[in-house]
Amino acid sequence: MNPRSRTNQLLYQAELLLDVAPGSDEHAQARRMAAEEGALALIELALESLLREVTEHARLERHDWRELLAAQGAPVAELQRLRELAARPESWLGWLVGRIQALHEPQGVARRTSSATPGLIAVGSAAAFGDELRTCVLEAKREIQALRETSAEW
Repeated sequence: MNPRSRTNQLLYQAELLLDVAPGSDEHAQARRMAAEEGALALIELALESLLREVTEHARLERHDWRELLAAQGAPVAELQRLRELAARPESWLGWLVGRIQALHEPQGVARRTSSATPGLIAVGSAAAFGDELRTCVLEAKREIQALRETSAEW
């Protein structure tokens, strides 16, 4: 399988995980959290596959996203574009990098939803993590198209 196909496959699989219904039994919350963290792990693999894909022309030896997106990473135009995105916390890649780093921490990224205490008003302004991941994947797909066009010119 070539890097482009692998990137597509991993993003598709992440979306499938996010679409899994958690159910309503006592394991529903754990199942949702597992699907969210599993999808994020697949997205991390997709990020590395994307970096491999868009830097094929540079013949890099390593494709670890931490190295390639670091300020001192390889001087490749596609990587510079992604570095700039990653440096902006409000961008899809800035958000994603933060969540991937948290995924590798002992507490992880998925959170239990707290059941509201009777008499309290719940404020639901924050998007669910799964919804944020879906949005991130959609924005990533748009960026990937542009990166592929630039990379194909080489």
